[in-house]
Amino acid sequence: MTAFGHEVADSIKRYIDLKHSLGYQFGKQARSLHSFIQHVSHNHAQGPLSQKLALEFVMASKLTPNGKAIRYAVIRRFAEYHAAFDTRTESLDRRALPRSRAVAPPRILSEQELQSLMAASRQVSVSLPLRGQTLATIVGLLASTGLRSGEALRLNRSEVDLATGVLQILKTKFRKDRLVPVHSSTLAVLQEYACFRDLAFPIAKTQAFFVSTRGTRLSHHGLYYGFGQACTLAKINENEAKPLRPHDLRHRFAVTRLAEWHRQKVDVQSMLPLLATYLGHARYSDTAYYIAATPELLALASASAFEQGGAE
Repeated sequence: MTAFGHEVADSIKRYIDLKHSLGYQFGKQARSLHSFIQHVSHNHAQGPLSQKLALEFVMASKLTPNGKAIRYAVIRRFAEYHAAFDTRTESLDRRALPRSRAVAPPRILSEQELQSLMAASRQVSVSLPLRGQTLATIVGLLASTGLRSGEALRLNRSEVDLATGVLQILKTKFRKDRLVPVHSSTLAVLQEYACFRDLAFPIAKTQAFFVSTRGTRLSHHGLYYGFGQACTLAKINENEAKPLRPHDLRHRFAVTRLAEWHRQKVDVQSMLPLLATYLGHARYSDTAYYIAATPELLALASASAFEQGGAE
């Protein structure tokens, strides 16, 4: 690594430590910055940190256009910090990669597609059955509870009550803790996974509930890589412009729950605050977004509105 590379690596470490000290989780941003270090090292960059270097790094990734814009913003804000220590640092143009505000519709799996994905998850690594068991359990948990993938990965053993089926979700997106009760069938799968995991690693190497094949906490990269493999095996992404993401399972949970309430003729508007609390939304209006997420749900919501109007 060049002298510039060491300088950037040290600066990034201080920057991440500063963000953590201010209370930011800064997980995805830190991963982007570590990738930037690797880019600088691999290309033997001599410095300084410039617009050209930042764009080369961002455009070399396989991210979506919005993903590249987000990554560029992370580098731009770091450059503002780094400029205090290296006056040669260029001021990066915030308009170089504008972020599109158009929200792509989520992928909502059918029940058959979900079952295919679960089965494929168990088969991603036949020689390492724990890997498939871990992935399948996480996929099922995300689909049945609507947890964010990061929330599932951060779960510790002490935060999963295998007797009562209540999860303690700590350090959420909005820095709020919450309790998430799970269905009895989900609890049974979690109990089965815990036994499988403990047989593989009788002496725990981590407090994490979900572990890698090395016995350490399963990483975001490990989850997303395995999830992609399972989607390929299940042919989930064939003929689809947008690959399925773990986060789409959170959308599926919300849509499924709302659709069921509509079928039961429940006053959905009165239930939204409860669903918002369960999902960990800062405002229940965020949850209202899911009402029009699928044609089926939109049709059910329209029918409910028509019935209520006719009853007035």
